[in-house]
Amino acid sequence: MTLSGLDWTIVGIYFLFVLTVGLLVSKNAGKSISEFFLSGRNMPWWLLGISMVATTFSADTPNLVTDLVRQSGVSGNWGWWCLLITGMLTVFVYAKLWRRSMVLTDIEFYELRYSGKAAAFLRGFRALYLGLIFNVVVMGAVSLAAVKFGEIVLGWPGWLTLLIAGSITVAYSTFGGLRAVLITDFVQFILAMIGAVWACIYIINLPEVGGVAELISHPNVFDKINIFPDFSDPSIYVPVLIVPLAVQWWASYYPGSEPGGGGYIAQRMFSAKDEKNAIGATLVFNIAHYALRPWPWILIALASLIIYPELSDIQRVFPTLSEGKLGHDAGYPAMLTLLPSGLLGLVAASLIAAFMSTMSTQLNLGSSYLVNDFYQRFINPEASQKELIKWARIFTVGSAFLGLGFGLLLTDASGAFNLLLLLGAGTGLIYILRWFWWRINAVTEIIAMVSSLFIASYFSFINPYISRMIAGSSVAPEDVVINHGLTDWQTLVVGSLITTLVWIVSAYLTRPTKMETLISFYQKIRPGGNGWKKVIDEAKKRNIVMPTDTGNLALELVCVVIGFVTVYSLLFCVGNWIYGKLILAAILALIAGLGMTFLMFAWRKLKF
Repeated sequence: MTLSGLDWTIVGIYFLFVLTVGLLVSKNAGKSISEFFLSGRNMPWWLLGISMVATTFSADTPNLVTDLVRQSGVSGNWGWWCLLITGMLTVFVYAKLWRRSMVLTDIEFYELRYSGKAAAFLRGFRALYLGLIFNVVVMGAVSLAAVKFGEIVLGWPGWLTLLIAGSITVAYSTFGGLRAVLITDFVQFILAMIGAVWACIYIINLPEVGGVAELISHPNVFDKINIFPDFSDPSIYVPVLIVPLAVQWWASYYPGSEPGGGGYIAQRMFSAKDEKNAIGATLVFNIAHYALRPWPWILIALASLIIYPELSDIQRVFPTLSEGKLGHDAGYPAMLTLLPSGLLGLVAASLIAAFMSTMSTQLNLGSSYLVNDFYQRFINPEASQKELIKWARIFTVGSAFLGLGFGLLLTDASGAFNLLLLLGAGTGLIYILRWFWWRINAVTEIIAMVSSLFIASYFSFINPYISRMIAGSSVAPEDVVINHGLTDWQTLVVGSLITTLVWIVSAYLTRPTKMETLISFYQKIRPGGNGWKKVIDEAKKRNIVMPTDTGNLALELVCVVIGFVTVYSLLFCVGNWIYGKLILAAILALIAGLGMTFLMFAWRKLKF
């Protein structure tokens, strides 16, 4: 089915709306880089929280969920559900600390926390790495989903979809800065949720599917609906559940779920009115992202197993799909073509909105790194606000060109997801502990980063090349010492453990941060915890008064545990209600209600 005139009208109205918003707020955005990148640090919690959710809901998100469900069942989503743990740590432990820092970007944090040339190098290198390399990979993954959506639903070649949607995104991001992103995010989220839920209801009730009861009992589906994997088979439950909960959540640096907070989540916290609004925003984000949003995508993914049980079925119906782009993630846009006129246009607009939301955030964030942490810090420290805004807009356009181009080279959503996890494997724990352990220093982070990059390069490129060489030689693979047969989860675990061991050893062997810097950091951030005892003792020797209102870390950690139990209960409550298991759903609802009650009472005792 192709889009009708009504569908194109809906899409066109949305394009006009975002361009109008960008133009209306462009005057304020051009006043300073603080206004361009942080909206004047005066944003409310509800707008920031919805923006975080909208940004995390990219066009590739339902595609990724579809890929996971079609191959591993509903339980395959533990690969990203596990990240709720670090999300709750951000809510109750790190949000207020980030807001106290008053930095413009999370990379500027390095010269607040560390000292010397190593800190300056780390800031500059991370600005280029996250602003260009990592950011381009993220935008490439998002663009890949837009390519598949365009080819399957819109009937456009991939480059044309990216050209049109990407150009409009660049326009309002360049004109309006973060304020334009936040306002459009709010509308994009509402549009996306309406589209996803409505599309789900329509598809589940198609004659071919027959409703929820017929769906979950269908031979192609019934063994895919379990929320938890098969515990009788370690080859299934270890990679699907154990590794994500035991390693992945703290070990990997993934956009939107950075251990200790970071990236665009930190940017939203910097933009909040105060610490309370920063905490409220991250709490809204985690509840909506994990508990409320996934099920429409999951149900459509399950329905796709009835309509398109094999990849060959997708290929047969969509023969024009580009070579190399056929994967299970294409099941989601393929299902959307079954929608009627009008609803198809609404869903098309919502997915284009999701693409634009994530792209605009990544463009603004990447530009903030390149301007604040590289250009102004190292190239032209005396640059005027007008010049910095000019370069912010130049970097925004340049980053878009690279990210959109990379999207044409990728093939599937899960491959990009695994690459992003592996690129940061092992570095996550350092981002968690650097707030609470004085001994971590800039050189430690540099060593962790280099180790992670080397290990990711080895497993992603060098090791596969060696394997191909072995396979083509006369030497039997089993006679070769090198292990070239690790699975994705094994490479993640091995890479994380090696990197973590390396940086922990380096923390003890390298020169610590200057005591003056550590004292100043503690006075400003007030992190608390026993990991700062040496710094506090040294300050007393120098007759320096140190703050005592560091909060209640023990209560905060209890809130973290209650928080992820509450959100998981909500998530599973919705799932079991859909499956018709009403008693279990009621029990989970009760647990979630008790958890929310506890958090409301604890909120009054938390210090902001």
